[in-house]
Amino acid sequence: MQSLPTSPRPPGSVGVSPADGSARHAGGTPTLPGGMTPARPGPFTFSTACSLGAGIVMLLGIWFGSRGLRDFDSALVWYAGASVFSGMGIAYRYSMWLQRPPTRLYWRRGWQFFLNPARLAWNSGRLAGLFWDNFVLQRFIERRAPLRWGAHWLISWGCLLAAAVTFPLSFGWLRFETAPDSQEIYYCYLSGIRVLAFPTDSFVALVLFHVLDIAAVMVLAGISLSLVRRALDRGALSVQQFANDLFPLVLLFAVSITGLMLTVSSHVLHGTHHGFLSQFHAITVIMTLMYLPFGKFFHVFQRPAQLGVRFYKDAGAAGEPARCIRCGEEFGSRLHVEDLKLVQAQLGIHYEMPDGTHYQDVCPPCRRKNLALIQDGMWRAASLASEERTHG
Repeated sequence: MQSLPTSPRPPGSVGVSPADGSARHAGGTPTLPGGMTPARPGPFTFSTACSLGAGIVMLLGIWFGSRGLRDFDSALVWYAGASVFSGMGIAYRYSMWLQRPPTRLYWRRGWQFFLNPARLAWNSGRLAGLFWDNFVLQRFIERRAPLRWGAHWLISWGCLLAAAVTFPLSFGWLRFETAPDSQEIYYCYLSGIRVLAFPTDSFVALVLFHVLDIAAVMVLAGISLSLVRRALDRGALSVQQFANDLFPLVLLFAVSITGLMLTVSSHVLHGTHHGFLSQFHAITVIMTLMYLPFGKFFHVFQRPAQLGVRFYKDAGAAGEPARCIRCGEEFGSRLHVEDLKLVQAQLGIHYEMPDGTHYQDVCPPCRRKNLALIQDGMWRAASLASEERTHG
């Protein structure tokens, strides 16, 4: 068994750009004499523009959706302000994420294969199925552990239910008021258009007035299941971190429990401490909104983009397979291997070999065998040199 012609440079090595001869690290940033790196304003400028654009769009949405602020509740201005800040942060981070070479390639390829005219109808049906499995039922988590799935499903849908009510109310898009001729009838307006009328003692009123309480109970139940899983699962317990795993649960617990306390204050305690609780609840909500772009909750916005990866994999499976240049066996799709070479080149990682082949054309088993052969050769050379020094 023979090794490959040469072993590639490790990922952290420095290559030479054939265009300008400047040294380039694996991260793709060229280095100047003295170890300095030139500024790269492009990605940051673009992301800043996206962030400002998102803020402007949200402010315009608030202005027009509330009919020139006529339906805007000034008591909710802090919620609206925190939402705009959160939206700007999400736009900035999301645009930076999309500019990473691997993400950018997957993003473009996903849209390219999805919008293929010959398969657009089939892809649309598949997208609906993927949405049902991955978002409505969230089966990708159920396959990992039923308890984890239950916790995630309750937390995610509780948060989505609360967001569906909170944001329209905070932006002035949604408002409720009593009928002019009856205190027993409530009207629901969406951007100034009456969309619903219902008696205050009806089941509809009970659900609408307590939908945030229902969402809070769902979130608290999910948090409880999550804590139970973390207490029983030694694997999760050994790798969990407070900032990444527990702090998000603390924020959700604070928002949910203070919201329920407002309901208890109104209906059981006759308004006792309602002013303090409303301010405390507002603080927890604002903190959560400001944390949204920077912590674990950001995966909520990343997850939909991953659906494009399924179309990418489908296209790769339907195309030409990649064959190992060493053993001739299939080990993946040619599409993925060629795209991987492209991304590595963009990152400044050069795995080309002197004979014109590429290290990515070698299957993983042969890479492991090649590594073992190289290590064996180095060990034999070291042993031979040691023997020569001993007998020399």
